[in-house]
Amino acid sequence: MARTSTFTRPPALRNTKDALEQLSRPGPNEVLRGDLGLIGTPGVVFAPASGLGLPAVVFGHDWMQPTSRYAELLRHLASWGIVAAAPGSQGSPLPSVSRLSADLRTTLEVCVGVRLGDGDISVDSRRTALAGHGIGASAALLAAAGHPKVAAVVAIAASQTRPSPVEAAKAISVPGLHIVAGNDTVAPAAGHAEQIAEAYAGPHWIRTLPKAGHTDFLSGVHWSDLVLSGGPNTKVRRVTRALVTAFLLKELCGEDRVDDLVDGKVGGTILTAHP
Repeated sequence: MARTSTFTRPPALRNTKDALEQLSRPGPNEVLRGDLGLIGTPGVVFAPASGLGLPAVVFGHDWMQPTSRYAELLRHLASWGIVAAAPGSQGSPLPSVSRLSADLRTTLEVCVGVRLGDGDISVDSRRTALAGHGIGASAALLAAAGHPKVAAVVAIAASQTRPSPVEAAKAISVPGLHIVAGNDTVAPAAGHAEQIAEAYAGPHWIRTLPKAGHTDFLSGVHWSDLVLSGGPNTKVRRVTRALVTAFLLKELCGEDRVDDLVDGKVGGTILTAHP
């Protein structure tokens, strides 16, 4: 496998506002979509049309949410040169977070170990991350705590689960981005995402979106919207796309043009940094 990354650099960015504008838009890469069902796990994978030694992230879904509700974010990351996959297992009303965590690790191993597309796409095992939303964020933390090669973690509106993501966070030393929804009525931040973020052992950045709700990060329509408070929010998704893209480019690829979005002031967010 090639060890030279061909990730996509953003253009020179004038300031934070420009960085937010650029990174919230799709990148220059053509994107391919694949089905993880071919390896025995339901789910999707998005990747640039070509590229060797690419970075990759595997994403965990929230309670009862299909992977289609994260396709916008996953496709966006792929357009910026990051292979992005999401297993669709554990979609029942009583999911096993431990099993979802294991599926995240398995999916990551497949992304690293198998040439994607027509063989023109490969992933560098040193440039991988785990991410998720809600219980999927907790599953990502559990998976990262037991995975020595993961280079970064992203947790969006993380929810308390069993096993405990707080205990998992204490065992993770790689950089982490925690996006906290300040108006989360499904998993209130004070008892969920904030506790998890504060327990994180490695260098980490907590981005609180004061007006965001738990389901604002989703796209599309789903019957669970009738049960859960709130729904998709275009502005929240826009900011989240930019923040996650910048963080992964920074931590997986060493990209310094996105520093303002990683540790600078971003409108509509509150940053607490522990670098």
